[in-house]
Amino acid sequence: MRVLSASALRTALLAFGLWAGAPTLAVAHEGHDHGNEAQAPAAATAPRSTSSTDALELVAIVRSGRLAVFLDRVGTNEPVTDAVVRAETPDGSLTASPMPDGSYAVDAHWSLHPGEHEVLFTVTAAGSTDMFPVTLTVREAPPPKSEAGVSAWASGLAAAHDFQRHLKEADPLPLAIGSTGFLLGIAVTLLMKGRRYLPATALVALIVALAFAPRAFAGEGHGHGSAPGSQTTLMAAPAPAGQDLARRQPDGSIFVPKPTQRVLAVRTVVTSSDIMRRTVELPGRIVPDPSASGVVQSSVGGRLSPPESGIFPRLGTRVRKGEVLAYVTPPVQAVDASDMRQRQGELDQQIAVTERRVERYRKLAPGGAVSQVQLEDAQAELKGLLDRRAALDTIRQQPEALKAPVDGVIAEATAVAGQMASPGVQVFQIVDPTRLWIEALSFDALTGGQHATARLADGRMLRLAYMGAGLADRSQAVPMHFAVEGAPSELRTGQFVTVLAATDAQQKGLALPRMSVVRGGNGQSIVYEHTAPERFEPREVRVEPLDAGQVLVVSGLAAGKRIVTQGAELLNQVR
Repeated sequence: MRVLSASALRTALLAFGLWAGAPTLAVAHEGHDHGNEAQAPAAATAPRSTSSTDALELVAIVRSGRLAVFLDRVGTNEPVTDAVVRAETPDGSLTASPMPDGSYAVDAHWSLHPGEHEVLFTVTAAGSTDMFPVTLTVREAPPPKSEAGVSAWASGLAAAHDFQRHLKEADPLPLAIGSTGFLLGIAVTLLMKGRRYLPATALVALIVALAFAPRAFAGEGHGHGSAPGSQTTLMAAPAPAGQDLARRQPDGSIFVPKPTQRVLAVRTVVTSSDIMRRTVELPGRIVPDPSASGVVQSSVGGRLSPPESGIFPRLGTRVRKGEVLAYVTPPVQAVDASDMRQRQGELDQQIAVTERRVERYRKLAPGGAVSQVQLEDAQAELKGLLDRRAALDTIRQQPEALKAPVDGVIAEATAVAGQMASPGVQVFQIVDPTRLWIEALSFDALTGGQHATARLADGRMLRLAYMGAGLADRSQAVPMHFAVEGAPSELRTGQFVTVLAATDAQQKGLALPRMSVVRGGNGQSIVYEHTAPERFEPREVRVEPLDAGQVLVVSGLAAGKRIVTQGAELLNQVR
């Protein structure tokens, strides 16, 4: 009988251990909750209404007892900030006040009461007056939700569910808890056999206390319901009044509130069909205008030295035509130096003889022994010898001055003090940054004089003027030259661009700015149509290049649609 009691006691202790560990497991794993949770309310928008005419569209939004009015142009979605807006409200006639964000505000205490409210807006802008009737529907606030506590039976089922799940996942924690319960049962059995009833009773009481203790604790972020018989009211957090968030609708369209459109600076254009010339994209690079640029080279080899200022011109330095940029001192070889010294000696000897003859003739000329003609001939001979002697000294000492051939900016400079410059090697390159060309390579025969534009890597556009095309192929392509009209100062020679040149072929389509076309999730080109004041719908299109700033929509879009031209990339990120 004692053995049966001990076995029963061990079984009971094991059950207690498992039951005590099950609630702990229920609160231990992450992201699991067995109580009733208050469901988060769906995002709500503030009460709003719209009205439009052929030129303007108006959106009225109620927020906390005030009425915000947004007035935009229909074609471009540009805000109208200089209008006079009057509102006929249930409280009487009021004049809207302009706000810093470009909207207009009207006190609307009547909007605090649920129901439908009729408001008539009279807008005066640019000398014309329009009327915009709207109906604002203010709904009643939803009642707070309350839920009863979870029964002990549901809590027990949840604990059993967690215990089974941990066993299936081979979690060692249930085995550890079972082993602990088994060891505690053996300990109680040994104490009972030794007739130590008091320690055994204390151990059983401790086990029971530990079994019920986990009920009082729950991990952070986990709930297990309320105790039986208790009534707990869970209040769902109310949605913020007037919450306006841009979001994508289930049908793929995008709801963008007017305040968000102002922040994103969304602009639109009404499409129109036209016949456009086809364009081709040509690779090109920026080159200097040959008439406004030049290179500085040495005609004779020699050693470079800086000009009188002592500093070589740096990159980006503006120079004037004829300005000395550097000096080249030609080297004198040993043989040449010997010949020059010999020649100088001969000239010095001839000069000495001629000087004595001139001096003698000068003394004899007054007495008539020597004619004046002989004296003048001797003096001329002496002057010629002196000039030849001075020229030899100049050849040995005077360096060659390297001067700027044109006005411009130093684009390349390789001058270093003491460097030996070879004849015909470029030392400086001078470029006029306001006169640049683009050299493009065309693989098709294009008619000269066609309209062309260029697109930089950052998307900026350059207007080009056709200058000419070569007759000789270069890498199986024909070089074409275009002059950049109004070249920006940050352009650099050698910079790569994409030239878009028009051809004689024509095609019908819709012209849109390049920034209007974005890539969808499937890689398809899409544009966003402004179908309602706060609604945009994506449209898949097929486009072809038109010029550096525009594309030609050849399919997927009809004329007369309002298409987003600015902010399309931001709209494409709304989820």
